[in-house]
Amino acid sequence: MITITIVRQSASDRRIVSFAIEGHAKYAKPGKDIVCAGVSAVSVGTVNAIEELAGIELPASMNNGWLHSEIPEHSDPSANERVQLLLESMIVMLNAIAASYGNYVQIRQQFRS
Repeated sequence: MITITIVRQSASDRRIVSFAIEGHAKYAKPGKDIVCAGVSAVSVGTVNAIEELAGIELPASMNNGWLHSEIPEHSDPSANERVQLLLESMIVMLNAIAASYGNYVQIRQQFRS
């Protein structure tokens, strides 16, 4: 199963401060697993879009079946807004995958402790 954890600043300040994606869907054999491919495309595409469109390089760690990033605060408020919009878009897309393949993808959101 793929577990996606979205960490927000607080209940009142809903900014995304980090996210982690772990595991494999095991929907199909490696190389044929559309669930893993979809989650990977959405998450890696979002990291690339943030770097390209917001001009912010995310400190992302990636390994086989694992992606984690802490979201840096930028001095430019409009760059921060673009980053948050792209991250919220990522969540919408991941929720769509989870809606269709809920046995293979779990999304949880929590607040920074």
